[in-house]
This record gives sequence, C-alpha cells and structure tokens, in this order.
Amino acid sequence: MMNLFHSTSQQCSKITTETYSTSFSSAIKLLHKDLRTPIYNIYGFVRFADEIVDTFHDYDKQQLLDEFKIETYNAIERGISLNPVLHSFQITVNEYKIEMGLIDAFFKSMECDLSKAKYDAEGYAAYIYGSAEVVGLMCLYVFCEGDKNEYERLKPAAQALGAAFQKVNFLRDVKADYQELNRTYFPGMDFKNFTAAMKQQIEIEIAEDFVHAYQGILQLPVKARFGVYVAYKYYLSLFKKIKKVQPAKILEQRIRIPNYSKAFILAKAGIRTQFNIL
Repeated sequence: MMNLFHSTSQQCSKITTETYSTSFSSAIKLLHKDLRTPIYNIYGFVRFADEIVDTFHDYDKQQLLDEFKIETYNAIERGISLNPVLHSFQITVNEYKIEMGLIDAFFKSMECDLSKAKYDAEGYAAYIYGSAEVVGLMCLYVFCEGDKNEYERLKPAAQALGAAFQKVNFLRDVKADYQELNRTYFPGMDFKNFTAAMKQQIEIEIAEDFVHAYQGILQLPVKARFGVYVAYKYYLSLFKKIKKVQPAKILEQRIRIPNYSKAFILAKAGIRTQFNIL
C-alpha cells in the first residue's frame, strides 16, 4: 500500500505542474519517462512555495511559509509527509541526494518576497540564485542520475538557464510585480521612468545567460536534452517577443506565447533533433 501512497502523492505534483504551467508540463513530457516524475515533484514543491508568497494575500503568509519550510525539512528527514506535494518532493530529494543547501537558498529567496521590495546588485544575484538557479540545479541532479562529475561540469550552464528563465519572467511580470506586489527585482531600474536604454541593459544580461545555457543543453544526457531544449526555445521565443515591445507597454500588459506558436516551436525542435542539428 505504500507504493499507492507514493503514486497518489506524485500524481498531485503532476496535476499541480500541468495546472499551473502548460509550457513546463509540455516540456517535461518530452523528457525520458524515467525523469518526468521527479521533475514534476520538484516543480510541485516550488509552485506551492511561490503561491504562498505571491497569492495568499488574505492569510498570514509568513506563518504559512514558516510552516511549509518546517514541514519540508521534516519530510526529507523522516522520508514521509501527509502533504502529498512535500511527500513527492522528499522522494526526489532523497533518491537523487539533492544538496540541502539548494533548498536552504530557495527558502531564503522566498522569504525575501515577504519583506523586500527592492534589490541592490548583490541582493539581486542572491535572489536569482535562490529562486531560480537552485531549481535548475535540483533538476540537474535528476538529469545526471547520480553522476557527480557530470553534475559539476554542467552546473554553471544549469544556473544560467534558471537565471534566464527567471529574468524573462521578471520582465514579463513587471506589471504584476511592480504595481500589485510592490516589488522591483532589477537593481537600479526606475519603472516609473522605464527607458529603452534600461530595457536594453536587462536584455543584454538575459541574452548572455541564454548563450551560456545553450552550450550546456548540448551536453546534457540524452534522456534530458530534448525536453530542456524545448523549454529553452519556449523562453527564448518569449524573450524575443518581449524585446520587440516598447518599454511603456511592459507596464501595461503581460506578454505571452500563444499555443500555436508553442506547437510550431515543438515541431521545429523535433525536426532539428531528428537531424541532430540542435
């Protein structure tokens, strides 16, 4: 019966992923079947923490996050949790021996979202590391399937990909973050007077992350490469669309990639993979 509890819990993480992110869930489906469930488990955990700090405004978010953090560490130590998403996450953490320091850094960034409104360069780098780069590293533990040398070799590129995704999210979500949540992640940026030069400065930084990440994707184990490549292409397409938008429009709308564009990206990626020309 324990296997039934494991399976039911992991279905909850999968449902969470599919409900909250069509892009990531579709990319996960392109991973080798051995890798899908642990990646769903990671995403479900990250998503629940994000919801606490970004959505639950009518509740004591500090208390909820503190309790979620304690329950996470207890689940990992005990090897069980009655919270199905945390039970799923602890399965993956313990199976792949994911470094606890990554989880510590993640919670530190989540805690920042409860109190910090602006970031200097040092705080911005620390926040990006904890909120995004460590998520990429958790996934890399799964992709490398216990090969520590492979993990260390691909670690910088995984961090760059996580950073690129997060920074694109920041640009896409400026309207919600700045106007609704009173957050300004990019240091030195004045969104009341957001200029083309400011936007370009951010875009140059993101473009560098994408270049670094791409080199790592090419070296990923074959089980992971196609799914990660498609996620990369989704976000690169979103980034290119954002680059075409005037600075003032960033504060007026949330840029999206329509489903037909995602389908085209997937088809094109499939053809490139078939001919080994990623």
